[in-house]
Amino acid sequence: MPPDIRVRIAPSPTGPLHIGTARTALFNYLFARHVGGTFLLRLEDTDVARSTAAFERDILDGLHWLGITWDEGPGVAGLEEAGPYAPYRQMLRLDSYAAAAERLLADDAAYRCYCTPEQLEADRREREAAKLPPAYNGRCANLTPDERAAREAEGRSGALRFRVRKGVVGWNDMVRDRVEIDTANLGGDFVIVRADGTPLYHFTVVVDDAAMRVSHVIRGEDHVSNTPKHILLFEALGYEVPVFAHLPLILNPDGSKMSKRKSQTAVADYIAQGFTREALVNYFAFLGWSPGTEEDVMDLATLEQRFELDKVQKGGARFDRERLEWLNGQWIRRLGDDDLVARLLPFTEAAAAAGVIERAPVEDELTALLPLVRERLSTLASITDVVGFLWRDVRPDPAALVPKRWDRATTAEGLAAARDALGAHDPVTWEADELEPPLRALAEARGWKAGDLFMAIRMAVTGQAATPPLFDVLVALGRERTLSRLDAAIGALRAAG
Repeated sequence: MPPDIRVRIAPSPTGPLHIGTARTALFNYLFARHVGGTFLLRLEDTDVARSTAAFERDILDGLHWLGITWDEGPGVAGLEEAGPYAPYRQMLRLDSYAAAAERLLADDAAYRCYCTPEQLEADRREREAAKLPPAYNGRCANLTPDERAAREAEGRSGALRFRVRKGVVGWNDMVRDRVEIDTANLGGDFVIVRADGTPLYHFTVVVDDAAMRVSHVIRGEDHVSNTPKHILLFEALGYEVPVFAHLPLILNPDGSKMSKRKSQTAVADYIAQGFTREALVNYFAFLGWSPGTEEDVMDLATLEQRFELDKVQKGGARFDRERLEWLNGQWIRRLGDDDLVARLLPFTEAAAAAGVIERAPVEDELTALLPLVRERLSTLASITDVVGFLWRDVRPDPAALVPKRWDRATTAEGLAAARDALGAHDPVTWEADELEPPLRALAEARGWKAGDLFMAIRMAVTGQAATPPLFDVLVALGRERTLSRLDAAIGALRAAG
């Protein structure tokens, strides 16, 4: 590989940080770190109508949160911008695009196109009716100077089109091997600068990649069809063509392409749901790449050591949320107590603010609960699903209190007997191993299955059929709250007849 490897991520701030963008950024980052190269970030903000400062902040903050840091670009080490090829925002680089456009015009590699929107639409409909793919018909490709002057005299401002040569454009893709595309399939000469002077993506990305000495372009498979255009522009401008690597698409579980409309694609949504940065980075790395071993759980430092582009798969990578939740659980179990509590607190506080629980627990409460919940958390936000009953009042539906093999009268009788057995304990003996034996003895004496009695108690004190171990739950609730909730459940059953 070249000694000076430089890669980039070039997001457009027209939306929040997307899973696909994060995965592409991660692969560029890992490749650069693995080979000792440079990773830069460039903002492609020429879509002024849709680009916003809020989206830019979401992208930069999201990547930083994931631990994906860059060596050059906006937001490096807390600076507005850092790097030898500044500026790293396209709207601040317009002069360089204008200069490159003039070079192409001077070399007759590009020409002014004065076609009106109406003409182009009529051409499109004509080709569509003939069942032909969209393509520019070259109407302005060979205008004489007089013809150009006449159109400008009419007040037309010409867009700039790049002349597409005939033949095949090919490259050796680091993921997809040899790729060759006939330029006849590129839709004819394409616009690189609008009539208002705004440069378009295909043009700016080439000018910037050359100016910033990008050696390897690692991007999604959806850009394969763009690559011939970019190679042609690199060649026409006399730039060295970079090495390309096109990553597999991220697909839904059913194999369809992920889309913002049908899929959850914003990284911020996954952060808000309580996925850890370690799990997201770990999972994103495995979306289209494999270390070639059976290992599943890898931190960022390990990924940096192990990542190689030749292990990136060609086929689409299916996004499996269940797998992500499993991996997230693995990372939650690896967190130290203080770290886990610090990460859980914002979620319990948010749940309290939303009225999901009546109060937010303090740090010491959460620390005491870790042995009870750590193995049961799939996300940080699921803390309130697992033990939210500790911080809210429980008023179970009388019908929900009744186990499948019992009736309402038996349930009231069982809870009353359990209440008496538990009430015999004082705070000193209110421990799991002290509470369980008398309740098992009670079930055996009455001829009940212990599981039915325990389920009735669980529903009465938590309002949930699935909880951590019952006797640990009773200890966490404490004697007074346990007895109070049993009294309320018994009263509700008797009142319901």
